[in-house]
Amino acid sequence: MKYIVTGGAGFIGSNIVKKLVVRGDDVTVIDNLNTGKEENLISVKDKIVFFNDSILNLDLLEKQTQNIDGIFHQAALASVQDSFSKPEEYQSVNVNGTENILKLAKKNNFKVVYASSSSVYGNPEKIPIKESDSKNPINPYAETKLEKERLAIKYSEMGVKVIGLRYFNVFGKGQSKEYAGVLKLFLERIRDKLPPKINGDGSQFRDFVYVEDVADANILSMDSEVNHEFFNVGTNTSITILDLAKTIIKSSELHMEPIFGPALKGDVQRTVANIDLIQDKIGWKPTVFLEKWIDEIISMKKFDEI
Repeated sequence: MKYIVTGGAGFIGSNIVKKLVVRGDDVTVIDNLNTGKEENLISVKDKIVFFNDSILNLDLLEKQTQNIDGIFHQAALASVQDSFSKPEEYQSVNVNGTENILKLAKKNNFKVVYASSSSVYGNPEKIPIKESDSKNPINPYAETKLEKERLAIKYSEMGVKVIGLRYFNVFGKGQSKEYAGVLKLFLERIRDKLPPKINGDGSQFRDFVYVEDVADANILSMDSEVNHEFFNVGTNTSITILDLAKTIIKSSELHMEPIFGPALKGDVQRTVANIDLIQDKIGWKPTVFLEKWIDEIISMKKFDEI
């Protein structure tokens, strides 16, 4: 099969690329390296086609989407905090870039699996969150994710095969601050023998999902007979940010307490995924859980994996 992965040098995209290469697919990566890194693809660089370019380059997309089977659309601006100061840029890349891809999917008849976000729910009324629950984004980044979902619905009604994956807090080797950023920052401070710094009071709780499991959710979605759906990609488990800090400190065997700073603007208070739908429709379920991974990173001093 022949696929394009936009944002394929990024944290999640590169994991999708590697899995596709292992199973023998032809893979083209389009990534402008705004947050992606070429070293994320070093193990497969001779087995893929790579374009250092943007999804806003419609000419490139036109040429590369001839005779493909699908696009894994991961390219996006993903910082909640930056989205407050750069709303037009977020609209351009996240929304207009996605519409470029959906237009070409309609024209060239390929399937799209793309990255949405649990941020579309805002602060939910109840947990765990179901896909059908109300959408109330509370920051510009989340607004762009919801706009992408509206586009997905619009183009699915025109016959485009498109699945949106609402990622919860993605963690794993090579993780970026835009995803499970708090975990990366906590582990970096522990590596430097500094106490984790919590923004706010630490009562926020999160559903952390492993990056390779997220990559599997993408590939299963692409391979499935499901032609249009939105799926939560999480674990149906949660931990508060304060308990996360304490867990990391305990695993490190350092004697310290977390420190506290001001709450972040646009920060959601609680996220936990109901994953019944994705389990029922495509057979996906998480396999790696947070606390065991933390123990391994700290006990074996694998800080290069964060």
